[in-house]
This record gives sequence, C-alpha cells and structure tokens, in this order.
Amino acid sequence: MSEHRARKRFGQNFLQDPGIIDRIVRSIAPKAAQHLVEIGPGQAALTIPIADSGCKLDVIELDRDLVPLLEQRFVDKPKISIHQADALNFDFTELYTGEQNLRVVGNLPYNISTPLIFHLLSQRSVIEDMHFMLQKEVVDRLAAESGSKAWGRLGIMTQYYCEVQSLFEVPPEAFTPRPKVQSSIVRLVPHKTLPHPVEDEKRFAKLVQQAFQQRRKTLRNNLKGIVNDDDFEQLEIDPSRRPETLSLQEFTAIANQLSTKA
Repeated sequence: MSEHRARKRFGQNFLQDPGIIDRIVRSIAPKAAQHLVEIGPGQAALTIPIADSGCKLDVIELDRDLVPLLEQRFVDKPKISIHQADALNFDFTELYTGEQNLRVVGNLPYNISTPLIFHLLSQRSVIEDMHFMLQKEVVDRLAAESGSKAWGRLGIMTQYYCEVQSLFEVPPEAFTPRPKVQSSIVRLVPHKTLPHPVEDEKRFAKLVQQAFQQRRKTLRNNLKGIVNDDDFEQLEIDPSRRPETLSLQEFTAIANQLSTKA
C-alpha cells in the first residue's frame, strides 16, 4: 500500500513490528473455513496475514482515504469485502450468513474502545470471539477481579457476557506514530450459557452504573432509593462495603432481588 499519514482525529497508530504482528495473528489463529471481521485495518498489517489464511474476511474502515488503498491491495482477493463505515454504528448481524459465527479482530482507537465493546456485546449472538489491541489500562479494567482498583462497570458488564483473557502487552515502539501509552491484546469469548444470569439485563446494567458513580462511597449511599437495608440483609451483603469489593455474582444477586419486587 502507498504511504498514508496517520490521522489524529481517527486515533490512528499503525502497527509495524513484524514480531508483534506474527504473535497477534498466531493468537487469533484464523482458519480457511472461518469468517473474520477486522475493525480499523489501517495499513493492513494484520489484514494481510489474516487474509493469507484463506478465511472469509470483512474489513470495516472509517477513513475514506484508506478504503481505495485497501481495495487496490486486495483487488484479487474475492473472499475480502471492504466496508467504508463507522464500526460504532455498524450492524454486525448483517454480516452473519447463518453458517459461521463472526470472529472480530482489531487495533481499536483508544477513544472509541469502550463504547465499541458495548456495541459488540449487544450483537454477541453472532460472535464467536473477539481479539483486540487496546490501551493496557482498558484491558486491565476488562480483565480485572473484584477488590482491585481496576474493577468497575466495564469489567463487570464484559465479564457478565464473556470470558476475558489478557494475552500480552505491546510496547509503543511497535507503532507509527508511537502512542504515549502501553497497549495490550485481549481475547473476549461470549459465554454460550451465562454463568450468573439476571432476570432483567437493563436493570442489571443500570444498577452497576449507579453503584460506580462515586467509587469512594458505600453501596448504601450509591444505591440509595434503589436497594434498601432489608434487601442487603436478605442477600447477606454489608451495605457499608464499597462497590469495587463486590463480585459479579453479588451484583447479579442484587439485580435479581430487585426483579422479584418489580
């Protein structure tokens, strides 16, 4: 592909380290019979080795200037389709053909990573797994355990729907231009059966959001007007605890307790 300058407004940092590229592709392990979707291919550092597996590949690129370069690069690859679109508004279910669930990959711009993950979780019924390069801090939050500083809404909501694995870190010098932050690779695998299902997922999401609005305050303060002391007592949860001390299972138990009263 010809030279394309990274654009700050798209949060572009192009991956260029061959060793890191190889390690990411080996972690994804694309196969010819599979259907992959790449978000933000940039200069095709991952696209080329993924396409070499012979898989069906849909590529979603926001930058209009990159699209013709990608089309030119893959003109002789009939199994590759390039979509000029914003992944935040993209309907991934439209790519599902009723055969293979989608395997989603991408080096995600840091400014859209959290809303994009929530967008994809809403379409998880057609997704087999997801491999993303993200800011290390975001991966730490996705993979966090209860009781840690990183544990919060993002980790709880993602782990409700997916198994989360933090795979490895990627240093700034692997990119052009160099980002000011460390990156990490994460694997998200949607649960076939939810381990801690709730009666009402909207109520659960709202509860978790409310609980973490002020991290330093207690559950009693943050959930005032939603959960009362009788509820906490029935659940055997101390309302003077802080939200980051609660496990995913405890949050789902509170949500289900509220559903019984609705």
